[in-house]
Amino acid sequence: MKQENILKAITSTIAHLENSMEALVKKDEKKVVHFTWRAESDLEYALFLFSLLHQDESSLWKLNPHTKQLEIGPSLVSTQDLLKEAKDSFEADNLHEAHKKTWMARGLLLRVHDFLEKKQRKGENLRL
Repeated sequence: MKQENILKAITSTIAHLENSMEALVKKDEKKVVHFTWRAESDLEYALFLFSLLHQDESSLWKLNPHTKQLEIGPSLVSTQDLLKEAKDSFEADNLHEAHKKTWMARGLLLRVHDFLEKKQRKGENLRL
């Protein structure tokens, strides 16, 4: 049951990221923020379920260092690519690699989410 729910959460996250990118193209700030938040929520759920399956060295998995200028579109695409790889690994029964890719996608998506929140707090347009 947990494994089925992990797959559903990853699939849902990918769909929310697709919706975020479509909103980005349409320059709809509110929808970008909404779907990014939904993606992050589903991604956290998937990682929670992974943690119930097994303890792992997830704290050792790192992303590239932060860059000063975050680009939302490419970051969303990279996150989605990582999750597609995670889904493929999961379906190939490579849970370790699926967990790793999901964890890495989370780090990238958190950077996007933080960037969007910071812009909203400052009252700045996202310049989509």
